Amino acid sequence: MRVAILGGTGDFGLSLAKRLVAAGEEVVIGSRDLQRATEAAGQVGASGAGNDAAVDEADLIVLAVKADAALPTAQQLAGAIGDRPVLSVASELRITREGVYPTDDERSIAERTQELVRGPVVAGLHSLAASNLAGDEAPDQDALVCGNDADAKALALELAAKVVAGRALDAGPLASARALEGLTAVIVNLNRRYKAHAGVRITGVG
Repeated sequence: MRVAILGGTGDFGLSLAKRLVAAGEEVVIGSRDLQRATEAAGQVGASGAGNDAAVDEADLIVLAVKADAALPTAQQLAGAIGDRPVLSVASELRITREGVYPTDDERSIAERTQELVRGPVVAGLHSLAASNLAGDEAPDQDALVCGNDADAKALALELAAKVVAGRALDAGPLASARALEGLTAVIVNLNRRYKAHAGVRITGVG
């Protein structure tokens, strides 16, 4: 699988690239800054490119930019993305003194991204932290993926299975992204409260 990671110079994107390269996947790190993309790619054995070139011929595009840049990036690259599937991993959070809250918007970033691009959008990996992905071993966690397009979701589940030691699980339609993105807030609060690196394991699923 050829995977383009937009925002691959950030902590999560770079950690995901590292894990995918270790699993034998062909990874292209995309950035608005070609030099940054090339330098980051060199750290993990991937290749680097500008965003438009990165998505060219990709089997799956991972939208791993920061949450506030996800929709502008999707809109800017909609033409280059074309009909290719997109995996949205961002979560829009409100950080306050009392704790971290999910966004007030009823729609997930993934659902709003789908309104901007022609290709199918799936969502997932929200419970995985960059620090856990960056370790020497795949994190002992499950990865959750949701989406409406069966083929796109199958690709995302295949990717997810290669970056965790647990399972890649189908969490239903794209509307479930609202819960998955909100789950990020729960995990961040747990990590802050218990000084941990929490993840998710689903029980009772064969």
